[in-house]
Amino acid sequence: MKIALAQIDPTVGDFTGNLETVIAFSRRAAEQGARLTVFSELVLCGYPPADLLEKPAFLARCAEAVHELAEATRDLPTAVLVGVALPARGQSGKPAVNAAVLIDRGRILLEQHKRLLPFYDVFDEQRYFAPAREQKVVELDGLRLAVTICEDAWNDKNFWPQPLYSVDPVEELMRQNPGLHINLSASPFWYGKRALRRQMLAAIARRDHIPVLMCNQTGGNDSLIFDGSSLALDAEGNLIAQAASFREDLVFVDPFAAAALAEPRENDEEAAFQGLVLGTRDYVRKCGFRRALVGLSGGIDSALVAAIAAEALGPENVIAVGMPSPYSSTGSVEDSRKLAAHLGIRFEVLPISGLFAEYTHTLEPLFAGTQPDITEENIQSRIRGNLLMALSNKFSALVLTTGNKSEMAVGYCTLYGDMVGALAVIGDLVKTRVYAVCRWLNREREVIPEAILTKPPSAELRPGQKDTDSLPPYEVLDPILEAYVERYETPEQIARERGFPLDLVRQVVKLVERSEYKRQQAAPVLKLTSKSFGMGRRFPIAIRVQV
Repeated sequence: MKIALAQIDPTVGDFTGNLETVIAFSRRAAEQGARLTVFSELVLCGYPPADLLEKPAFLARCAEAVHELAEATRDLPTAVLVGVALPARGQSGKPAVNAAVLIDRGRILLEQHKRLLPFYDVFDEQRYFAPAREQKVVELDGLRLAVTICEDAWNDKNFWPQPLYSVDPVEELMRQNPGLHINLSASPFWYGKRALRRQMLAAIARRDHIPVLMCNQTGGNDSLIFDGSSLALDAEGNLIAQAASFREDLVFVDPFAAAALAEPRENDEEAAFQGLVLGTRDYVRKCGFRRALVGLSGGIDSALVAAIAAEALGPENVIAVGMPSPYSSTGSVEDSRKLAAHLGIRFEVLPISGLFAEYTHTLEPLFAGTQPDITEENIQSRIRGNLLMALSNKFSALVLTTGNKSEMAVGYCTLYGDMVGALAVIGDLVKTRVYAVCRWLNREREVIPEAILTKPPSAELRPGQKDTDSLPPYEVLDPILEAYVERYETPEQIARERGFPLDLVRQVVKLVERSEYKRQQAAPVLKLTSKSFGMGRRFPIAIRVQV
């Protein structure tokens, strides 16, 4: 049986647009001889729909979309397997079910609900969905199909040291002797996720001795980036089909006749850049905008954000603004100008020395008898934020913030200043990874000027300022942050296993905990790691943590 994996980029709530894309891909698949076309989890309504699932009108529209799809594909020789939310039936108390629906020539052959509903990290499915009561195999042309939805395949007790659930829907399906396992997914990206998915699904294929196909969503929705990377594995767990990462794709496979492929080579820096480009493009466009604004400081962070924006939106849709203060070096403006020329983006300069003088003059009576400190530094940052937002309003362009994860972690950022904006593009990249991605970007030609890559990091808010005046070197800071924020290691563990002084580790941890109030006012962060700041990390603001 020739099967198509139709990996598309849906928009939450855009039933018309999502349906049009599903129908178009189904027709393309039919034209190329596919008997079955598989789409991703909740593809008709978009994933994740969050509290839209509590609106009866939204769920009614989901049900209508299924019937519209059945009618639109009635004359196609390909069956269509799609994900959709549907109204819950019964007394579960939940408004919806997460369903996979198999449609063949206008008839609904299967409505399989999701059994395992994740409630960790970015997932909140137990809030909305009633779990499946049973798992049913369905026949298509005599082939028995086992259909699972994302998490239903993530509980193999032979693969995971500690499974999260007491039941395994795949085991229940295997007792019904299927010949093929198909998984519909909306599995967000983080470093290492693509390889982990392949390994996990390969273990299932080998255990059950049948091929496994997985169709995954691609695209960005709010903070989440979906890499796609849909795949097919034979009964021995060998890779036999692989869709592209970070873009739409249509891949064909006969799971019973295809030859094994080489495992794809993956590069974290390339994945980070491609993922952030996709996340930025979808965030801006799905929010109804076309243009973006970036404040260029002459530093590495804003340089990378500008490069991502130019690739995501087109250079003609990016406006970069340099806003030198009395403490900005001449090189910073010239480095920014050179970067803008490399990227082909518009670059404007708005000096803020006069505005800064006006602010300090106005505050002088109240500041009498005090010494300049971080207050005056933050005034400069907030002037820049104000100017960027004025340009945003005037030209209908979203401001992209330029802070990295290291700065957000320890609070080395200014509320209502450099944190102003609609999207924190690199908020899940620690500083050392920012440098690594920029070096990857420069692998064939100079995109990021060498001077930006080699100058010591500085906010340039006071004479001779360096980041190391306030923070440990990033080569020390970043491993501490990754261990504490992403893996929840204790200060004692971090100090012991990495050889850092315990007092230094505790100092960093205190900075992390004291900065929660800032992070919860930050723009949405595009997620690249297993634990990013934002929707997947929930901590109280007013706490006292003993370190």
